[in-house]
Amino acid sequence: MALIGSVFANDIYIDQVGDSLDLDIVQDGTGNVIGTSTTDVTLEGANMTFSITQTGNSNTIAAVIKGTTYTGTWAFTGDSNTVDLLCSATSTGDCDTVTLNITTTGDSNTFDFDIGEVATADNSTVAFTLTGDNSVINADVDGVSAAVTVTSDNSTSLATTSTNSDEGNAITIDVDGDGDTDGHTVTLDITGGGSTYDVTQSGVNDNIVDADFDGDSQDVDITQSD
Repeated sequence: MALIGSVFANDIYIDQVGDSLDLDIVQDGTGNVIGTSTTDVTLEGANMTFSITQTGNSNTIAAVIKGTTYTGTWAFTGDSNTVDLLCSATSTGDCDTVTLNITTTGDSNTFDFDIGEVATADNSTVAFTLTGDNSVINADVDGVSAAVTVTSDNSTSLATTSTNSDEGNAITIDVDGDGDTDGHTVTLDITGGGSTYDVTQSGVNDNIVDADFDGDSQDVDITQSD
């Protein structure tokens, strides 16, 4: 007798309202889902901690956070994963204070983070640590004081022109809003070549970019305006 079983992915959908949430999600495997573009994870309330650990390939996350204070640690290991986070300026709170640490090891991953919306966040501290090739990071942070740090380590010198996994990373950072006395800061610490980096900062007071590149054939564009 032969037994044939199917392997199914894990799907998680959450719609939560209330303060002081502490949510930790751990998924291990391939094709797992935490929300989708049509049925996302929606978390609403103040003083929120929401952390994710995903291990495996081709996993998906789509989450909307509505609250005043949010702290998150997101850790990913694997290839071809997609993450879409919106820290919304609607409903309860404006994502006033956001502390987010994202660590990823793998190739061909896509991360899309929108924090604050229309320059409403008071304080945002966002750190990406990226190890691998041919990944994409899009970070749009709107607010009074924003500090974005990207640490990238890739093994290639090839430009990001196609979907091959042996190419560099593409990182786009857009920070808007009138800064406070600290202003806005973008820190880039890059090891490995072939990557593209686009940094746009706008708003009164200080706008600072601190970049350290080690590798060939980098393509870097920086635009700052008051």
